[in-house]
Amino acid sequence: MKANLKNVRISPKKLRVSAEVVKWKNVEEALKFLRFAPNKGAKILYKVLFSAVKNAENNNSQEINNLYIWTLLITKGIVYKRWQPISRWRMHPILKRTSNVKLELQVK
Repeated sequence: MKANLKNVRISPKKLRVSAEVVKWKNVEEALKFLRFAPNKGAKILYKVLFSAVKNAENNNSQEINNLYIWTLLITKGIVYKRWQPISRWRMHPILKRTSNVKLELQVK
């Protein structure tokens, strides 16, 4: 009853804000919260959680009422490096950060 998402284009710091709210919650409550939360991280976590629920229902024949979030890890992914030109042939770096999400569900 797992779901993974790698190299999603949002910084881990922004994604952890939504992750801390739903950690250790019941799956139904977490899905309701994430579905209507206004930030981009909540939409990403909703899709990962929905995928994990469907994996649990399809592969392990579990009911959604008995599941809760056991592990929710947000780690740093690869960093895309870009440059912004400034005056006199110099450059400023732009770091486009990505995140990895690892989610596990457990039965009550």
